[in-house]
Amino acid sequence: MASLARRFTILAAGTVLTASFVQAGEVSPRITVGTQEIGLTAGYLLGHRLTELHTTKQHGPALMPSWMMTITDPIGDGWYRGQVSLGAEMVYIEFEEPLLTHGVGFTPRIKYMFVALDRIRPYVEFAGGPFWTDLGGRIHEEATQFNFVLTGGVGVSWFLTPQLAFNAGYRFHHISNAGTAYPNLGLNASLPFAGFSFFF
Repeated sequence: MASLARRFTILAAGTVLTASFVQAGEVSPRITVGTQEIGLTAGYLLGHRLTELHTTKQHGPALMPSWMMTITDPIGDGWYRGQVSLGAEMVYIEFEEPLLTHGVGFTPRIKYMFVALDRIRPYVEFAGGPFWTDLGGRIHEEATQFNFVLTGGVGVSWFLTPQLAFNAGYRFHHISNAGTAYPNLGLNASLPFAGFSFFF
């Protein structure tokens, strides 16, 4: 996974350097209803112990491929003018602590992207869905391997070309089994991330 993260970083740096030669006047994204977005995002999970009962501090790399579709024309006026997209995302996490374990999930996703700044477009996003991990049942916060993951975050898309954007941001992750078994303290973490989206 570390090798994959290095390759992704090299690809990101190369794309940004190449895009620096694109003149600003040539970059004006035209995202309309029905525009689709394919994204690949990577980050590093940093666990939080929110109560004294939480003792596990999990961390590790995460990879999140996604697909979305824009479902509205720009809504509103002023700084909050933006568009809504719906889609789905897969998430893979390699937990390096307290044990080398893995997790994989599938989440429907909703995003609101602010469009007032043209090339630079901040956004807010939410996602949630089923999540399986072999860390569950081996720590006292989670009793089961089948869980759910909920995420909420903020980010910004910098359009390098009208179809290609570099994304960076932050997500808060919560993993729990929704009370289907006990104990169910849940795992909480921050996930800073970066990646690319292609619009067509």
